[in-house]
Parts: sequence; C-alpha cells; structure tokens
Amino acid sequence: MITPRVFVLIFNARTENEGIHTIREGARNKILMFESEDDATRFALMLEAQDFPSPTPEPMDAEEIKEFCESAGYEWEIIPENSNLVVTPPELNVEETDWQADAQKEDTIEDTFPLNQQPVKEPELSDSELEKIRRKLEGLL
Repeated sequence: MITPRVFVLIFNARTENEGIHTIREGARNKILMFESEDDATRFALMLEAQDFPSPTPEPMDAEEIKEFCESAGYEWEIIPENSNLVVTPPELNVEETDWQADAQKEDTIEDTFPLNQQPVKEPELSDSELEKIRRKLEGLL
C-alpha cells in the first residue's frame, strides 16, 4: 500500500531550528496536511500577508505526520485537493513560538512547534479576551 504524500508548512525548513505550523483550536493544536502543494503554498502566502514568518510547504508522509500528532497530542486535518473547502489562517497568532523564542513576539493564535519536541502549555485566555474573540468570530458569520 502506498502511503499518501501531503504538504505541511515548515518554518526554518532543513535547519536545526525547524518547526511545523499548527493552528490552535481551544486547548489543542492542529496540523493541516494539504493534498495539493499549490493549496499549501497559497495558505503560506496568506500567513505572510498577515506578517507571519514565511513557512515552506514540505512534502511528508501522511502516516508520519499522523503518528507525530498522536505522540504530541495534536489534531490533524487533511485538506483535499480541488475541494470546496476554503482554508484561511485565523486573524490572530500566538504570542510566542517555540522555534522563535528570541524574536519579536506576535499576537496570534497560530503556532509552530519543533517536530521533535512536545509543545509548552500556553496560559489560558482571560474571560474578557475570550469574549472579544467570540464577538469577532460572530461578526464573521
């Protein structure tokens, strides 16, 4: 059986400081696995447009990513090629990324973690911050 190849977004690809892009959903992180390199590239460009560091779409074995997610406690989602599913980055990003600890902090709910390390627990949002985010999301509907 041939294992499908997918594309994930990697920061600092092929360096010692390599990290994988995740999206935070509540207290969980999710890795997006794109079937299409073009879709992964479009998503990477949208991140750049939001002043996020530039990730590189990298081909990887889908089963390896799923195993990584299970070991790290992450969720995963396959973004099908030519689907009607439109994937856009959240408007907010996490305050700090593990792979970029010395760089300027950003106000986001997206995150990256080194492929070989467990994520650090982030402090929970205050009720007022959650309410503000909820209102923004409702405004999008």
